[in-house]
Amino acid sequence: MADKTRITIVILVVIILVLAGISIYTLVIRPNITGYAVDAQNQGYTLAIAQIMQLAAQCQQIPLFSGNATNNITLNLIAIECLQQQQAQQQQEQQVAP
Repeated sequence: MADKTRITIVILVVIILVLAGISIYTLVIRPNITGYAVDAQNQGYTLAIAQIMQLAAQCQQIPLFSGNATNNITLNLIAIECLQQQQAQQQQEQQVAP
């Protein structure tokens, strides 16, 4: 009788430990991992956008790609100020030319 009680107590303790481990993972560890991943993604987006803006500010054409194997989209990005400068230069050249 004592052996059955001892085995039952051991099984209950193991079940409680397993449930406690699952609870700790679900409530503490998993949200921290998810939060870290989201923060890293946001930092990546911010860095990528900053680099694109820096290149655009230097009047460089930037090809941006989107889509998958069946639906590809390419967009060439350039700062509007660069186009306005180029247009103003062309107008000046036309006015100077005889």
